[in-house]
Amino acid sequence: MTDGVGVVAMEPTDSELMGRVRDGELERLSELFERHHRRLYGFFLRLTGDAAGAEDLVQEVFVRLIKYRHSFRVDAEFTPWLFTLARNAGVDHFRSRPKELPHAEDAPEPAAALEHPVAALERREQTELLQAALGRLPHDKRELLVLARFGEMRYERIAELLGITVGAVKVRVHRALKELRAAYRAVEGEGVA
Repeated sequence: MTDGVGVVAMEPTDSELMGRVRDGELERLSELFERHHRRLYGFFLRLTGDAAGAEDLVQEVFVRLIKYRHSFRVDAEFTPWLFTLARNAGVDHFRSRPKELPHAEDAPEPAAALEHPVAALERREQTELLQAALGRLPHDKRELLVLARFGEMRYERIAELLGITVGAVKVRVHRALKELRAAYRAVEGEGVA
């Protein structure tokens, strides 16, 4: 982006944008929404298995972002702060829900390149089995795996978000993956897909 004189203008960082939102420039919220809504949607979709619920939770995060904007520190990283809001919204969402997620057969899959129909069917079955197995995990383990594997968050950021050490994150992810494998085998044996 240039300023008309040929000088390249830098895009503001997420923290800078959030600082502006905090200071009353609420119109800058749309930029943050554009940058982060897909990532949050993916996080909540994998966490809940429900597309409509995931959309509602993304909206709730941005409502909370406005409500709690004054708690943001510009010298802090934006993404962990945002995911703290997301985690809290998720916890509130799951308080009144059953511990095991329903198996959502109509949950959308990420767009993929065209592939052989048999390979596509196998991939879809594996995705359904994985989603069903993920739904059987306790909320905290499911959330951790979604952050680490699908949310593309580094362990350092997850540690900061959860208030634990990186070593503890590694141990928890390892244990959650072990539990996920067992749940996957159980679901596969039941023929849930």
